[in-house]
Amino acid sequence: MLALSYPHIEKIENQPARLQRLPRIRVAQIVMDYLAYGWSVEEICRQHLYLNPAEAHAAMGYYFDHQEEIDQEIRQEWQQVQESISQSVQSPFYIRMKARGLL
Repeated sequence: MLALSYPHIEKIENQPARLQRLPRIRVAQIVMDYLAYGWSVEEICRQHLYLNPAEAHAAMGYYFDHQEEIDQEIRQEWQQVQESISQSVQSPFYIRMKARGLL
């Protein structure tokens, strides 16, 4: 089997794929802008000045080759956020606005 190499991307077993130069930035974070806003690589770079086009292209290439893996990572993160929201104490203001249908 041929192992693919992705310039600018680091993938350690059992960990999310990340940028080599900016290891705090996961491929999934870049992909979320593509999925949520429909941004092109150029627009992603305009919105995130710390990214260079080669890194953004590499992240998108990795995504298209590993879509199931990245989509699963995004789903898990979304579930964690939803669980966190449901467990947090809501302010009285939030409760009033929710009851009025304003949220």
